[in-house]
Amino acid sequence: MSFIKIDKSNLVEPKVKTTPQNVQESNEALFRAKLTLPAAAKHCGMTQKEMKLTFWEFLKYNEPDYESE
Repeated sequence: MSFIKIDKSNLVEPKVKTTPQNVQESNEALFRAKLTLPAAAKHCGMTQKEMKLTFWEFLKYNEPDYESE
């Protein structure tokens, strides 16, 4: 019998520090639909719920820069 040895350090992703720049990048990418919510949350080191709340605040204080028909 042979068991594959798995290195546990490869399974855990490093913790990302939440910075204003990361949050701004994530919010802009969400607004332009370049990132999904889980990917944006991971990018700035937040939970998905925190990212949702932050994105709602982003939408509240930033006007749309496009014209709808």
